[in-house]
Amino acid sequence: MSIIFQKIALIGVGLIGSSICQAVRLKNLAAHISVATRRAQTLDEARSISIADEYFLSGAEAVKDADLVILCAPVGAFEAIMKEISPHLKAGAILSDVGSVKGHVDKVVGPLVPAGVHLVPGHPMAGTEHSGPLAGFPSLFEGRWCILTPRADVARAAVDKLAAFWEALGSQVELMDACHHDLVVAITSHVPHLVAYNIVGTADDMESVSKSEVIKFSAGGFRDFTRIAASDPIMWRDVFLTNREAVLEMLGRFLEDLSVLQRAVRVGDGDALEDLFTRTREIRRSIIDAGQETDVVDFGRDHKPTPK
Repeated sequence: MSIIFQKIALIGVGLIGSSICQAVRLKNLAAHISVATRRAQTLDEARSISIADEYFLSGAEAVKDADLVILCAPVGAFEAIMKEISPHLKAGAILSDVGSVKGHVDKVVGPLVPAGVHLVPGHPMAGTEHSGPLAGFPSLFEGRWCILTPRADVARAAVDKLAAFWEALGSQVELMDACHHDLVVAITSHVPHLVAYNIVGTADDMESVSKSEVIKFSAGGFRDFTRIAASDPIMWRDVFLTNREAVLEMLGRFLEDLSVLQRAVRVGDGDALEDLFTRTREIRRSIIDAGQETDVVDFGRDHKPTPK
């Protein structure tokens, strides 16, 4: 593939940032890669696998002369990062991110974007429960969706160029309004994570069952919930704090439906239970048919993803 950006800079090199760097290098999409993170140990891990050309503890240094800057830190850190890097962003550069809450990006990043810089928020719908630079792998985005949520006044050429970048990484790109995006991911991602955290936490709190029994006799369903609940706690803390309105709306809907299911179990309404289970099985089949999952057990995930 041909170079799309002369220089890209990533602020944050966890699973997503590391995977972007590795995919960019593998496919030769940038002439120069610069990364920054606030922790020296994380930077050393990134350097140990040679994912970039330059490594910094300062975001301001990393973004100098970059044509594309991607914020890959937890969304709660975006405002502080922008205050540091904003004066150093190159005119004409594209500024994006990989956070799963887009209304928050418009709110805290938008006002700090200097004139001449194109803000195109993004959300690659890909990931694993692992975190850190060493967890990244270049095929992470292949066959997955990346949602872009640019405002109407952003230059179309900048949107198209970033879309081409994500397509080159293997993603399918969809444009969406930021508020609509936050509602969609609240039910498809955020509430499921909240439920997983709660179920695993409930099991851990049960006095009548020892922790060793919970671990020893974990069936497939609970084991898969623990995979989700093992996700980065700081990242998910920030997700729920910054997308609370959409999460609370979808959580309310979920609790209403859960009360209906609770009643069906209590009164022994087998028909209602079978109807629900039939409908939900069709959703699973539709996801497999759409190529967003495999028919392998354990949510279709390999525990140790390996690069292609």
